[in-house]
Order: sequence, then structure tokens, then C-alpha cells
Amino acid sequence: MNDKLSMTFSALADPTRRAILVRLTKGESNVTELAKPFLKKMSLPAITKHLKVLENAGLIVKTKEAQYRSCEINTKPLDEATLWMDQCREVWVESFDRLDDYLKKLQNTKTNRGKKYGKGKKR
Repeated sequence: MNDKLSMTFSALADPTRRAILVRLTKGESNVTELAKPFLKKMSLPAITKHLKVLENAGLIVKTKEAQYRSCEINTKPLDEATLWMDQCREVWVESFDRLDDYLKKLQNTKTNRGKKYGKGKKR
């Protein structure tokens, strides 16, 4: 899997990685700070692997100054995924609108047939 969109969705598929991204929306953070909420359930190397997946997908950018490793969110892949989903949504909305029109047309045809043959008249 090497296309950007697939890598983005694959990275977003994991709740830990999504939680890390939510944390990074509040600002830059180092690896230790990002790992803190998860250390009771997983090891630091596991968190590091999650960060690597996010970095490979382009969702975070890691910087290194001396011993300090900082991470910040990169929203460009999220913007591209949103654009793709919006395009899909447009297609589905148009399809549902056409289906709705067709069902209304069928319903009107059924109603008109009933009137033509005397069905539905009150006596």
C-alpha cells in the first residue's frame, strides 16, 4: 500500500492513532507526553510504532532538536481524504435523489391507476 489516501485511511483505522492526532490538534507535543495516556495499556515502543505509522502516512511531522523529539499534526492528508469523501458523498446524494424521484414517479403512477379503475373511491 503506497498511495497516500490508502495510507491515510489505514493510519486513521486505529483508535490509538486517532487519539494521538486529537491530542496534536491542541499543539505540538513530544513523544513522552503523547505516550502518557496510553502507557498503562501499551509500551513506549508500541506508541513509537503508532507514531511511525502516522509519520509514514504524512499525518504527523517529527522534529529532533538535541534529545528533544517533537511531533506536530500535518492536516494536508486529512484535507485530501475529506475532499475524496466529499466527492463520494456528492455521487451518493445524486443517486439517492434520482432514486427518490423514481419512487415518487412510481407512487404517482400507482395512485393514478387506482383512480382510473375506480379504486380508492369512497362510496
